Amino acid sequence: MSFFQSPPQLGNQFDDDPVLRDYLRERVPAGSLPHFEAELRDMGELAGGELYQLGLATRGEEPELRSWDAWGHRVEHIELTRLWQRAAPIAHERGLIATAYERQHGPFSRVLQMALVHLFAPSTGVFACPLAMTDGAAKTLSVAGNTMLAERALPRLTSRDPKTAWTSGQWMTERTGGSDVAISETVAKALVSEGGAQFADSAPFGLWGTKWFTSATTSQMALTLGRPEGNPPGGSGLALFYVETRDDAGGMHGIRINRLKEKLGTRMVPTAELTLEGVRAWPVAGPKDGIKQITPMLNVTRTWNSVAAVAGMRRAVALVNDYARRRVAFGGLLRDKPLHVDTLATITAESHGAFLLAFRVVELLGLEESGEATPTDLELLRVLTPIAKLTTGKQAVAVASEALEAFGGAGYIEDTGLPELLRDAQVLPIWEGTTNVLSLDLLRAISRGGGIEPFGREIARATENAPAALAEEVQAARAAFTHGERWLAAAMNAGPPALEAGARRLALTLGRAVELALLIDQARLEIARGLGPSRAAAAARRMRLAGVDLVRDDVDAADAALLLL
Repeated sequence: MSFFQSPPQLGNQFDDDPVLRDYLRERVPAGSLPHFEAELRDMGELAGGELYQLGLATRGEEPELRSWDAWGHRVEHIELTRLWQRAAPIAHERGLIATAYERQHGPFSRVLQMALVHLFAPSTGVFACPLAMTDGAAKTLSVAGNTMLAERALPRLTSRDPKTAWTSGQWMTERTGGSDVAISETVAKALVSEGGAQFADSAPFGLWGTKWFTSATTSQMALTLGRPEGNPPGGSGLALFYVETRDDAGGMHGIRINRLKEKLGTRMVPTAELTLEGVRAWPVAGPKDGIKQITPMLNVTRTWNSVAAVAGMRRAVALVNDYARRRVAFGGLLRDKPLHVDTLATITAESHGAFLLAFRVVELLGLEESGEATPTDLELLRVLTPIAKLTTGKQAVAVASEALEAFGGAGYIEDTGLPELLRDAQVLPIWEGTTNVLSLDLLRAISRGGGIEPFGREIARATENAPAALAEEVQAARAAFTHGERWLAAAMNAGPPALEAGARRLALTLGRAVELALLIDQARLEIARGLGPSRAAAAARRMRLAGVDLVRDDVDAADAALLLL
């Protein structure tokens, strides 16, 4: 009888995720934990069941642009995939945005929200993309002080009713560049009344320009940058604008969809190139300093990026581990092969450390929004948010690549759906700031006098009272930070080129050192409960062996120049 390999299967993705369950047990107040577990178990069933199966059944579907109707009218209609059409109402009804703003669990509302995202995201064709931008828009409008826009948009952005809920786009990228938004070419012209007088500051502008890369173009609104006429060049001359994409009749007046982008991954995300031809837009917080005004949005979307990264890693680990229980090779199951087990242990440890780093940022964000954060918490949140995004994004690609290799040839075959793990992971180090851009952000923070001491304090806090069995891991985490401090002092003395050249290694060293410290802290809590061997302790040992210190004193510009030849 011919042999057919059974594919990997998923069960309830909450019940099958010991890292998430252990984390919640140690961090969430006892009174909230039963509610958390009930909501997450329901989402876990959807994620491992209906949504996962629908994703497999609709593999290869992509959004389609229809620019004209049969009678020659321009309609600018994008037909979404069946998976996205199903994911949208689930996201709204289950409160993937609302939970954070209802704040029924105080600072832990963000933890519940992002735990739901952690389960939902890998099964929904990157529907987390519009949700991240929706959350970012809601946060921006909630703190900008623009009552008119907040009253109009916030109830819709945070609604649980699919009939009234909105999502938001984010239109920043132009032909002039992606990360360098200060050189935007979009022009904002104040609209004039019939009598010739300009409207008040709260009245709309018209925007003219091209947005080269706009994700989730089917959203009902967007936040975008433009330069009001007469404003100076550079970031200070830009303003942040609010745009509603369609009028009451459903028309896209002033917006032309040129094409949908063909991308390596995130193929279900309707990413478009737009031409703005006078679309009405309202300033969110005045006619200048738009780049400063997107900071709240970036902090939220970078946190989503980190959570999406750890969610993707978790999905890869789940599939690889199930497959190891099914695949027979060289006389036995893969799960019984020591080298295969060692390989899977390494990527599991990476995903565990990344999870704790991402959710540490989530905790701090919740404290900030509930007004319970200390000055030390706020300082750590500012520097840890970009570092978590940077670190987890790189790890997600590495883990996805290793996972595909663990499937052998099946990992390279489109029919299995497995290549999507790697393709979709690759956007994570790019979106919302590449690794190099975020590393330079760290240098700017250092130049303003903040230094890297918040990382040192966090490592010290997390490794205090550590189990004696993890003494080497404590030493490794603290030594990595100390080495980073020494390197930073030497690089600052050597001058800007040396400092910039090592910024990436410094950022990754700090990110991985904090991950190791957080694993130690989680292990301390798990061991104190006496419930058996600690998974976090095992992950910490594995991470220490893999190395956490990427800064090297003997790496210099001459070596780099030689290698480029």
